[in-house]
Amino acid sequence: MKVGLISDVHANLPALETVLDDMPAVDRIYCAGDVVGYNPWPAECVERVREVAAATVRGNHDRTVESPHRYSANRMAEAGLEHAKASLSADQREWIDALPRTETFAGDRYLLVHSHPAAEREDAYVYPEEFPNLDRHMGEYDGIVLGHTHVQGCRDVAGGFVCNPGSVGQPRDGDPRAGYAVLDTTADGTDAVETYRVEYDVDRVAEAVREADLPETTAERLYEGE
Repeated sequence: MKVGLISDVHANLPALETVLDDMPAVDRIYCAGDVVGYNPWPAECVERVREVAAATVRGNHDRTVESPHRYSANRMAEAGLEHAKASLSADQREWIDALPRTETFAGDRYLLVHSHPAAEREDAYVYPEEFPNLDRHMGEYDGIVLGHTHVQGCRDVAGGFVCNPGSVGQPRDGDPRAGYAVLDTTADGTDAVETYRVEYDVDRVAEAVREADLPETTAERLYEGE
């Protein structure tokens, strides 16, 4: 089975649509969270992810739609969540509220989570170079798929793999192209995962950021992949 992996869409509809158009044929798509936040299209991205994803887990921004003030120290994040709270319908907010922290897929062979697999470290950043530290969380899984850092990378870990497919809507690894991955469940380790990057219309997003009166830095960082 071929599985598309996406994460950290962050309300960037042009990036999401470009990724879905670019993605090779897959049997399922799974989303590792943060559908909303930062960018101007939270409602549209929620609907699109609901349409295409077999399962989605909650990210920290998804979890904080109702309380943007928790990000008062980060105006970009707070403004994006305020915009999401004002834009989402009641049904969309209920869907976000109901997202689980973790999911498994492909016969429970793979764990899908937004950040650190341990519940007590829910918002911890785990960068690719730190993936081997998750070996004790592999258990019987063939792989762990996570997001949160917006840094694309895969590593062989404890007989399986850990993979961050990269951020669709706000990459932070120096490459402004939207990131995603495709998993082949018939293969092993990182040989099972192929990562992709695709250019999208950043100018369109930057213009929409300004029209929505979101912080200018939200637009600027998209050009740099940071």
